[in-house]
Amino acid sequence: MRIVVTGASGFVGGLLVRELLRARTFAGAPITRLVLVDREAPPDDGPAVDPLARVVTGDLVGCLAEVFAEPVDVVFHLAAAVSAECEADFDLGMRVNVDATRALLEAARAQSATGGPTVRVVFTSSIAVYGRPVAGDLSTTVSETTLPTPRSSYGTQKLMCEHLIADMTRRGYVDGRVARLMTVAVRPGRPNAAASGFVSAIVREPLAGRPTVCPVAPDMRLALASPRTTVQALLRIAETGHGSGPGQIQGPTPVNVPALTVSVADMLDTLRRLAGARTADLVSLTPDPAVEAVVGSWPADFDNSRATHLRLLPDASFEAVVRHYAADHPEALADHLRLGQLG
Repeated sequence: MRIVVTGASGFVGGLLVRELLRARTFAGAPITRLVLVDREAPPDDGPAVDPLARVVTGDLVGCLAEVFAEPVDVVFHLAAAVSAECEADFDLGMRVNVDATRALLEAARAQSATGGPTVRVVFTSSIAVYGRPVAGDLSTTVSETTLPTPRSSYGTQKLMCEHLIADMTRRGYVDGRVARLMTVAVRPGRPNAAASGFVSAIVREPLAGRPTVCPVAPDMRLALASPRTTVQALLRIAETGHGSGPGQIQGPTPVNVPALTVSVADMLDTLRRLAGARTADLVSLTPDPAVEAVVGSWPADFDNSRATHLRLLPDASFEAVVRHYAADHPEALADHLRLGQLG
């Protein structure tokens, strides 16, 4: 069982790698090798030192010959240029999100064509494929059968890859699985270039005692999933079989990671209740039309039935999301919060 994770040095990729190394099995089979692929090398004291892990560093397209030098059973394809990057640089998004994904799929196709195993490709897509319903549209709850109408280059690129994976799966070249990710919050560490980066920042930075800016109106509603829920969903979507029974993937339709819908105002109220006015007041509201345009084009209300069929549930509340973050990253909290003063 040889598994490849692209984007392995990213936040979600790193969490996924740790979970795979903790389990040391996939779909009941022992993992014999976990290949970590990224442009940046992982830390020397992280999962890369595990004897199951092998690190491949560099541009994904340039690394594919090395990655497929031995048979590959599963690929978790997380490597991507994020939303704001793709709006700022169309060519970057096409190269990283579309061209590299096609090259990866062609390498998997070549393996099966020469008698090797059919690769199970797990692709991380995004709710950006949908676009927010137009004003006056009464069917505002989104499901996997909702017609995608992306309103950003990032969403368009993700949808292009979804269609390519679906067609190559239909032809038997790969066994494709698509997980449409919600906004993942709360992310630790440094902000990334995603338009949704503020969603984590308005919690992470104040809890660390640092000021931050919220670039959208408080009444904006967002669909979120915690890191724990996101990784659990990726693994379940990857490991489950195809079929019509409980816990199985029915047909080629992508699976939305189960969504918790919450407004920015609710997020800030939760922060104030749990960490106090001193912490919540570190967030200032400064609207940014560019960010509002991108994030505001994503839907907020989701039908989670397909995820529920796979025995996946959304986060219970935004308070639970914040508490999970604080429990997982106590070192990232301000001194007075480290002393247990989270309400």
